[in-house]
Amino acid sequence: MELSKEVGLITAKGREVTVEVVISVVVVVVAAVVVVVVVVVVVVVVVVEVVEVVVVVVVVVVAVVVVIVVVVVAVVVVVVVIVVAVVVVVVVVVVVVVVVVVVVVVVVVAAVIVEVVVVVATAAAAAAVVEVVVVIAIIVVVVVIVVVAVVVHSLRPSPARAVMNVHYKY
Repeated sequence: MELSKEVGLITAKGREVTVEVVISVVVVVVAAVVVVVVVVVVVVVVVVEVVEVVVVVVVVVVAVVVVIVVVVVAVVVVVVVIVVAVVVVVVVVVVVVVVVVVVVVVVVVAAVIVEVVVVVATAAAAAAVVEVVVVIAIIVVVVVIVVVAVVVHSLRPSPARAVMNVHYKY
């Protein structure tokens, strides 16, 4: 390879490749890589969102089932205790104790459900932060591509410079 008198290179096969063509090819390759990276990031974000929705649905369904089971068990226990209390008056103290225990169990289960919902909400907030970071990264990548395109455009030889090169060539 030898450096030609004009802006460019002469390849081994005698074809001329200008600096502008080389820079354009590099910019296209970099832009393609950036597009692939952005697509991968978007796919990852979508997968995270889908997983997040599935987790929230599963947690809500489990919470509803647990609440229904606890309420049914509490009602059955209270009804059984009341029936026994009607039959045996002495059991009234036991009824009060069982009702208090059932109420405490219901309150504890409700507190656990609220804690699970808070944890899920915190995970959703973290996912929102990740989304904002991804959007900012995409904006930065687009700005970099625009800056590179402007620089490449400014490196192109102007027609006036080409005319001057012809006059001063010999």
